Amino acid sequence: MRNYCYILFLTSFFCFSQTEEIITSGNSKLHYKTFGKGKPILIINGGPGMNCEGFSSIAQELVKMNYQTIIYDQRGTGKSTVGKVNSKNITMDLMVEDIENLRKHLKINQWCILGHSFGGIMETYYATKHPETIEKLIFSSSGGVNMKFTSYLQERLNNNLTTIQKDSLSFFQKKLDLGDSSLETLKKRSKYLANAYVFDKSKAPIIAERLTQIKFEINSLVIQDLRKIKFDCSNSFKSFKKPVLILQGKNDIISTETATEIANAFPNSKLILMDNCGHYGWLDAKEVYLKTINQFLNDH
Repeated sequence: MRNYCYILFLTSFFCFSQTEEIITSGNSKLHYKTFGKGKPILIINGGPGMNCEGFSSIAQELVKMNYQTIIYDQRGTGKSTVGKVNSKNITMDLMVEDIENLRKHLKINQWCILGHSFGGIMETYYATKHPETIEKLIFSSSGGVNMKFTSYLQERLNNNLTTIQKDSLSFFQKKLDLGDSSLETLKKRSKYLANAYVFDKSKAPIIAERLTQIKFEINSLVIQDLRKIKFDCSNSFKSFKKPVLILQGKNDIISTETATEIANAFPNSKLILMDNCGHYGWLDAKEVYLKTINQFLNDH
């Protein structure tokens, strides 16, 4: 059976964008939105294979801190398109180029970057290529600076589910594996899988709605490329002095050990572990999550 653990981030959508545009980025069209005014923060969503719509609400929360926030659809997702979805057009290097082309289009010299889940992997790789463009980094329930975390994800996901939830998830995952990609099957699969990502199970429906939107082909191609390039940035930031914040829920499918590895990779880092918190800090521990980010951004 295909693994059903994907590095994802989701949240609700209830705010209005200030600007929205589609630009050309190499062989792709890149869709982005901005909110508010002030110093820029790029928010990189999780996935891979997810659009940015679920990040509008967290973008609006950061606007309240007097920052301009930027979200974008990663290539091949949402309104961002490529001519053909294949291993040539969906790579980490091209995704880094997309981010850099967006920065140049917006005429930003330096920006803060917040990467959630897979977005943390993306910001790590971008930081190895363009460290001079970064003012601060925030890792939110991030995948690691290497691929070690993939060895335990399935086990931790299973541990966050009841026996009934695991059995139900396996049933609908098997239907999906056998070619039943109907909306009903996707919704049922998502309903049970969502419970693994939150400590407060009342928030699971928010997650489930977004889980139905994943593009599995994009997800597979990105993970394939991460393995191809042997993604490992553990020793890439010894001279990186910019401030780094790592936010990690103690009940996340990503372990605190992985968060510690990220902290150890960056000399000027601070790790915050949140109690009773799964994969979404602003859902399970909103007050601590936002207060910590606010303090970090305003610390000169």
